[in-house]
Amino acid sequence: MTSVTLSVAARTDTGLVRAVNEDSVLAASPIFIVADGMGGHEAGDRASAAVVAAFEPLVGTEVALVDIRDALARAASVVEGIAAAHMRGAGSTVAGAALVEHEGAPHWLVFNVGDSRVYRHRGSELAQVTIDHSLGQELVDAGELLPGDLATFPQRNVITRAIGGADSTADSWLLPVVDGERLLLCSDGLCGEVSDEAIRATLTMSGRPESAADALIRRALQAGGRDNVSVIVVDVLSGAAASAPVHAVAPGRAAAPVDPMLEGTTVPVRARG
Repeated sequence: MTSVTLSVAARTDTGLVRAVNEDSVLAASPIFIVADGMGGHEAGDRASAAVVAAFEPLVGTEVALVDIRDALARAASVVEGIAAAHMRGAGSTVAGAALVEHEGAPHWLVFNVGDSRVYRHRGSELAQVTIDHSLGQELVDAGELLPGDLATFPQRNVITRAIGGADSTADSWLLPVVDGERLLLCSDGLCGEVSDEAIRATLTMSGRPESAADALIRRALQAGGRDNVSVIVVDVLSGAAASAPVHAVAPGRAAAPVDPMLEGTTVPVRARG
């Protein structure tokens, strides 16, 4: 997608409690990935690294939907092998955004498995694109838990889908790329510590992606830093559409797909062939 000019920054931090960083990131156009490993030292960190490694062959290429499917399948296969070799098992969440061409125009193919997230920011508005695959979010969706109670729900971190797990199906969204917009990809070490409003304010007030990424990491650490925290901030500088709607995020719930042509739909991307 040579017509689109991006400015990108990626940061990852072990946090203030964990001894090992089990997060991995990939930030190299046209693919951006945050993976959060589970399973402890030599399992979780290997699992997230395997997810990133599965997507590395896409760097510098023209990416299509089938390439994302294949990369997820490669990641699932490797992580299943890592899990089989460890008594505690292993797995990884993943949140990604790939720059693709759709109907002659640049689009983001956004996808996730687990509770790592992708947000879209423009001006002073923030939209959570991805929907967490977690017990807490499922209870909110079912009307059994109020969105405002999600932050204090004791089992909010129980993941219902993961790469290497029994269900590793990814959800995805196709969104037009817009000049002036900012994408944020993050592990739950950020959104589990920092509110959506604080994330929105930080992205709005920060200048370059490097400043925004540093400020987000700093906020997570100031809030307790109880988990590894990783962020990728992607700014679209030029070469895309002039405008598109960005809907403000509702607490405890992802926004609807941003492209009105796709509203209410997702594109299933399965990690297994």
